[in-house]
Amino acid sequence: MKYFAHLAMMNLSQINNSKFILLHLLFWIGVWFFFVYFFSYNSNNTDYITWFSSFLLPITMITTYFVVYYLIPKYLLTKKYKYFALYSAYTLVFSTYLIIIAIFGSLLFLSNMEIKNMPPMSRNYVFVLILVYLVVFIVSFISLLSHNFKTQTENKELQNKILETQLQIKSQELNYLKKQIHPHFLFNTLNTIYGFALKQSKDTPEIILKLSNLLDYILYQVDKPKVSLKEEVLHIKEYIDLEKIRFQDTLKVSFISSEIDSNVQIAPMLLIPFVENAFKHGDLINGFLKIVIEIQLNGDALQFQIKNTSLNDVSSSKEGIGLVNIKKRLNLLYKNNHQLQIKNSDNHFQVNLIVNKLNNK
Repeated sequence: MKYFAHLAMMNLSQINNSKFILLHLLFWIGVWFFFVYFFSYNSNNTDYITWFSSFLLPITMITTYFVVYYLIPKYLLTKKYKYFALYSAYTLVFSTYLIIIAIFGSLLFLSNMEIKNMPPMSRNYVFVLILVYLVVFIVSFISLLSHNFKTQTENKELQNKILETQLQIKSQELNYLKKQIHPHFLFNTLNTIYGFALKQSKDTPEIILKLSNLLDYILYQVDKPKVSLKEEVLHIKEYIDLEKIRFQDTLKVSFISSEIDSNVQIAPMLLIPFVENAFKHGDLINGFLKIVIEIQLNGDALQFQIKNTSLNDVSSSKEGIGLVNIKKRLNLLYKNNHQLQIKNSDNHFQVNLIVNKLNNK
């Protein structure tokens, strides 16, 4: 009764599925023909073979569905192996009882208790039991393969969803970091413009023009995953020009850059925060703020070095939003492909950055 109750609660969507019913119907018709073919060996008693195969078919169906839809999902797949073995033994005993009834019923009603009239293969209980459980085994094997395939597919889909979620989180974090960099960068530059405007300096229009170029880069290029390294270097130069106007004669900048192929790309706003940090936290020594910038490209490996004069140790609290965020972005974008070194000694603060495999990330 428990089995039939379980069958009643089976997935209704499957039972009502015409394709599901048709496939099962065709399968059991095929099993019936297999029984007929098997029991026809050395026998011409067509009526007996037809009826005996028909008696044996529902026994096979009940045993198969019980194993596939009850024992396997409830005990085997949940790793309750002791219960699976126990109830499998019960199933074997019960199916054996039904097969014996089918054999003796056929002997009684189909051959009038004349054993010689029975097809040879139908007399041997062991052969009949093996035949029934051959079908049970084949269907169970297919069911387990289907379950494993479904499980692997679901796991793969779950992994893909997890990966998509991680990528979305990564993208959101990058966007958050960029949004922090932009106001920070603009705040410093606008302060410079404000100072010159108060003085009514003739350099104010030039500063605004250079800032507009940088704003164009920030607003329209920074949302791209990659930009031309050549373009990034160009805007570093524009930023330096802005700072030269602000520092006037107290600034000495040395900018060295190798020839850069326009096809080489890098994450946007990756280098400018280092430059900004050098100007913001650099100190005048002997009346000058000295900054040295070197950008070298060896194949698809970038070597970036910036050094500025500094009187004090630069702690993490003094690094500011720009430098802290750029470290996070490097770990997100070039986690295994970069080396970052920060040194502070001999009145100099120095950053050495190497990014390998720019084109392969």
